[in-house]
Amino acid sequence: MTETDNILQPTTENYQEEHIITLEWREHIRRRPGMYIGKLGDGSSPDDGIYVLLKEVLDNSIDEYMMGFGKTIEVKVEGTIVSVRDYGRGIPLGKVKDVSSRMNTGAKYDSKAFKKSVGLNGVGIKAVNALSSRFFIESYRDKQAKNVLYKRGIVVDESDIISSSEANGTWVEFTPDKEIFGDYHYREEHIEPLLKNYVFLNTGLIINFNGRKFYSKNGLEDLLNENLTSEILYPIIHLQGDDIEVAITHTNQYGEEHYSFVNGQHTTQGGTHLSAFREASARTIKEYFNRNFEYADIRNGMVAAISIKVEEPVFESQTKTKLGSKDMSPNGVSISKYIGDFLKKELDNYLHKNLETADIIQKKILESEKERKTIAGVTKLARERAKKASLHNKKLRDCRIHYNDPKGDRRDETCIFITEGDSASGSITKSRDPNVQAVFSLRGKPLNCFGLTKKIVYENEEFNLLQAALNIEDGMDGLRYNKVIIATDADTDGMHIRLLLLTFFLQFFPDLVKKNHVYILQTPLFRVRNKKKTIYCYTDEERLAAIQELGPNPEITRFKGLGEISPDEFRHFIGKDMRLERVTMRKEDLLKELLEFYMGKNTPERQNFIIDNLTVEVED
Repeated sequence: MTETDNILQPTTENYQEEHIITLEWREHIRRRPGMYIGKLGDGSSPDDGIYVLLKEVLDNSIDEYMMGFGKTIEVKVEGTIVSVRDYGRGIPLGKVKDVSSRMNTGAKYDSKAFKKSVGLNGVGIKAVNALSSRFFIESYRDKQAKNVLYKRGIVVDESDIISSSEANGTWVEFTPDKEIFGDYHYREEHIEPLLKNYVFLNTGLIINFNGRKFYSKNGLEDLLNENLTSEILYPIIHLQGDDIEVAITHTNQYGEEHYSFVNGQHTTQGGTHLSAFREASARTIKEYFNRNFEYADIRNGMVAAISIKVEEPVFESQTKTKLGSKDMSPNGVSISKYIGDFLKKELDNYLHKNLETADIIQKKILESEKERKTIAGVTKLARERAKKASLHNKKLRDCRIHYNDPKGDRRDETCIFITEGDSASGSITKSRDPNVQAVFSLRGKPLNCFGLTKKIVYENEEFNLLQAALNIEDGMDGLRYNKVIIATDADTDGMHIRLLLLTFFLQFFPDLVKKNHVYILQTPLFRVRNKKKTIYCYTDEERLAAIQELGPNPEITRFKGLGEISPDEFRHFIGKDMRLERVTMRKEDLLKELLEFYMGKNTPERQNFIIDNLTVEVED
């Protein structure tokens, strides 16, 4: 018998009825939570699962508001307990249990009742239930009420229909399960933007969150004003129509900045509607001026938001971050044509009526065009250099999986460490996960690029190679790593390198920061150990606690730099428990003023600031 014959022989292992397993709905969700809520996380990132749970409950309340019921939603987060109370119609009392625990049960299959709903048809709230250690739901309807209490998706208590004096609506209270999410914490700085987006997209809606009120009069115009970190060149263009709303302006920042929504859902990765908007807005402006402008020049510095309502939308994932639908409704007009026709009419009309704004836009386009042509020669040479370098780039030790690969199983885990010097990059390279962790090594301190034009990105070899490694020359769509992690020593030089890199990103690629891709790696300052245990400490407080825990005379090592940490040790600091500090921008951080203060000429104001905040480190 040949080897091939062997392969074709039936296996001796039986394949019988007992090998077929059917999981209960709750067990399936608990075993495969990523299918329903994306990644888990501990609450440190805005797309962590615990925020998705809150969103799924809120989406149902928003759907009620969109249908014309309940103008106020109460949200409370106290420690790990989350509650949402809306004043909609309330779930029909006989269906409270089914709606919260029976898969594929909901009103949203009937597109007449919920024509353009937000919620996941019959799945969302069940996922919250299954992934919560405690889940309580109570519906109030026409002076009657009914409630059900669950633990990990299993009913532990169910009331009869009882009389109630409460106003119509639904109350949900849940606690995400620590068995699933580990030691998590809700952070208000991640909840607030979520709630603000809801009120921006639903003018007239009031959300009360832990005693604070969120409300919007001007929809997407308020949203842009909330997120702007550069001065606008002209008043925001705010256009509304049936099932569409857009807001457009320009700033002097590089690149484009877009916010896109479908049925109230923040599509962080865009989709067909955003592609159509980018194309149609640039085309309309080009046709208005009747000049052979490049689309890239028109969109450079553009800050815009688009919200559309689509019947039965199709998203590319369960977490609904990217729209896949081609049409506004089944057998209806295409999304591309709908958005194109709207902008052709409304944006063109606006520009004809507001000539001052049109003149400012034209001036901005001409400036972008002039700069692009100035650096055209440099750009070509730099691209060729980067292309050659990508084949044998000693600065970049790449990973196998990339963020811009839509089929990558671990694309959200992808990151690149930007290190100073060869010793640090060597330690990280030896201890990293080569599947999802890349390393880019800097040669000393990068150039202070504050106040310089984008030409410098191409002329400076280091910046050009970094841009090529990240693949962000033409925008964020090609970004190769989800997290861009600055890994420098915690000394003065390391801090300076951080500032120089952040200046580069904020000045030329602000969207990288605004879309939460830039982080600072926290590495331990001390190692405290005895013969039985080793504790790594990131602060003086942690060092003192470790000394107390380990008892008399433990060995204390102070790490002066990353290069001093061995690869075996480094593995602990860049693994699943990696400590990262996300770089954020707030509205009050006006970019130009911020960079001017820290990276501009050595002004007396900065000198005084340094002196006032100077601390002297005393060696033990």
